Amino acid sequence: MGSQPESQLPQEPPPEAPREPILTLPGALIVYIALLAVIHLVRMMLPFDIDDLVIEMFGFIPKRYDSTLLDVTFPGGEGAKVWTFVTYSLLHANLSHIGFNVLWLLPFGSALARRFGAARFFLFMAVTAAAGALAHFITHEHAVAPMIGASASVSGTMAAAIRFAFVQGSFLSFSRGDADVAAKVPALSLTRALRNGRVLGFLAIWFGVNIVFGMGSIAIGVDGASVAWQAHIGGFLAGLMLFSLFDPVPRETVRVADASPPDVMPRD
Repeated sequence: MGSQPESQLPQEPPPEAPREPILTLPGALIVYIALLAVIHLVRMMLPFDIDDLVIEMFGFIPKRYDSTLLDVTFPGGEGAKVWTFVTYSLLHANLSHIGFNVLWLLPFGSALARRFGAARFFLFMAVTAAAGALAHFITHEHAVAPMIGASASVSGTMAAAIRFAFVQGSFLSFSRGDADVAAKVPALSLTRALRNGRVLGFLAIWFGVNIVFGMGSIAIGVDGASVAWQAHIGGFLAGLMLFSLFDPVPRETVRVADASPPDVMPRD
């Protein structure tokens, strides 16, 4: 039998190139952002006096813990002394306040949510929020104005993410893979991170911006509006130092290659 010319043989269709999903954010981060948005939209529909009551009940008020208070009570009673360490971070002053926090969450929070998984990520956000509230309490012991905003937790995600962000293949390195792989490279130890030139540069810029200008968290009340930058620092330090307690990715015993310049010893 004669053979059919190769050009006339049925051709298999070329495999389709994988399509990149439009929404590439991890589910845990989407849920967190949606929660912030829904809470704020519901508050926008409340009468002003009811919204003020919500802020007083769920915002963080240092004066609430003052044992010398006489004839002054705050909504929520004893329970609010516990839950407001976290719930304040779910309230925001306005849409731009939420938008600013979400803007920083998109790169850093996304990488952290992919690395930690949902349960660890939500717990991490709660712990860094509590650390921010503690820092605010220490520096504003008698303040009556409620503090609200997720900026302490956002700061915590930024601090935790820089423990692996500059490692080769991660999301801020010069050579990276896909999002999931980039989020799960072995992290630097805290000691090595604090000797890394790019990490030190990031720390200097972050602390400088927060101290000079502040970011995001707003106190609302009789004292007027102000930036709670001490809460940001509290959340940031907690994220930087507690990262290893949440990190499920094994640490390599050999030196982790990174894309940054040679380590530089910090100077006093």
